[in-house]
Amino acid sequence: MREIVLDTETTGVNALSGDRVVEIGCVELLNHVATGNSWHAYINPERDMPAEAEAVHGLSAAFLADKPVFAAVAGDFLDFIQDSPLIIHNASFDMGFLNAEFTRLGLKPMPMARSIDTVAMARKRFPGAPASLDALCRRFGVDNSGRTYHGALLDAQLLAEVYLELLGGRQPDLVLGATVKVAEVGLVVAEVPRTFRAPRPHAATAEELEAHAAFLKSIKSPLWLAGEEPAAASAS
Repeated sequence: MREIVLDTETTGVNALSGDRVVEIGCVELLNHVATGNSWHAYINPERDMPAEAEAVHGLSAAFLADKPVFAAVAGDFLDFIQDSPLIIHNASFDMGFLNAEFTRLGLKPMPMARSIDTVAMARKRFPGAPASLDALCRRFGVDNSGRTYHGALLDAQLLAEVYLELLGGRQPDLVLGATVKVAEVGLVVAEVPRTFRAPRPHAATAEELEAHAAFLKSIKSPLWLAGEEPAAASAS
């Protein structure tokens, strides 16, 4: 089972009023195990960068000026995600922005049904508790000390760890029906040497059989002889 953990950064919060995607980060999971494959792009939004947005992700208009526009990276992005489910924190936000970009290009939008919202997962599992990515990292002991700014690839990597914890813990060896190859996920399987032992004989010795027969004779009125005529009975 292939899944893609995805995050975006944008120029603002409203995809319908002209805000654009400026960064996309993706991490591949196979049978709930990170494979090490990822996809990342900075994107020229073809507009200014509001100060409040730059304060969140640290991406300035000057930094993004020489980066490719969305149309130039859309094909590679779609090739990477294929038709895999998308794991997203607050999925309606990222899906809304990506679909707005696809619409501008005349491409078919992605259905919301293919996304899995980790915010909804967290609120269902921990009702009333904070559900931000930072809060979930603290809850699960995921190291987010390098998160000075929001960054799409870093956030996707953190979210991948959080997602696996929301599923119940990082135990890829317990996944039923997993077909992932050891080499693909970097697992090391130690070979345990087995010593050959010949089967032991189980037939009773003559002495054991004699002792068993004597023991049976000492039992008065055994159940297995109930209803049988006594062997020593004689006619009167």
